[in-house]
Amino acid sequence: MIQVVIEQEPNGLIRAFQMEGHADYAEHGKDLVCAGASAVSFGAVNAVFSLTGTEPVIHQGDDGGYLRVEFPRDAGEAGSRTQLILESMIVSLQTIEQEYGQYIKITFKK
Repeated sequence: MIQVVIEQEPNGLIRAFQMEGHADYAEHGKDLVCAGASAVSFGAVNAVFSLTGTEPVIHQGDDGGYLRVEFPRDAGEAGSRTQLILESMIVSLQTIEQEYGQYIKITFKK
């Protein structure tokens, strides 16, 4: 199962997210859940970098089963845009979770 943890500050701002594990929905290379979650998360990180200029701190595991991304505190326009991109990422991941809940779980940590 893919475990997604969204780390928020008390005011709700997203400071980091972590994805760990493998969906095991299908064999390697044919796993829709893994591919979808990976595309959504990497797409969001790339969008943050490209559209806001923000450089998150990224930690990845060697086997592809671990991703942690930390975002700097930015109260300006870039910070607002980053939050919107991350909120969009969460909506997309929740859509995957609604359909494939036994393979991906999202939790929020304050």
